[in-house]
Amino acid sequence: MVHIEIEDGRLCISVEGLHQALSLKKHIDIPLSHVQGAHPDPGAAKGWQGIRAPGAYFPGLITAGSFKKDGEWSFFDVHNPDRALVIDLENEHYKRLVVEVGDPAATAEIINEAIKAAQ
Repeated sequence: MVHIEIEDGRLCISVEGLHQALSLKKHIDIPLSHVQGAHPDPGAAKGWQGIRAPGAYFPGLITAGSFKKDGEWSFFDVHNPDRALVIDLENEHYKRLVVEVGDPAATAEIINEAIKAAQ
């Protein structure tokens, strides 16, 4: 799971616990101007995500790390797909982030409101 904060016009994502070792990431920091939006999507973390480089994929258990599919990079950190949140990006290495949060709908609303306020 990850912890998400919005500070000084940036979306700050901290990968927690053992997931840091599995995803090989501790922190992702993105300017809000590069965030297109966020939405819950339980299906986003199910199935084959592409070529893992680096990261961990254990079907039914965890998807964590960087994955390349159809020429685009995505970052995943999801154990429970029902709590998956998709964050769409532009002008960044990753085209999207798919992360597990405690309340995907509430977190998406906070992110989307912050994007509107920053414009």
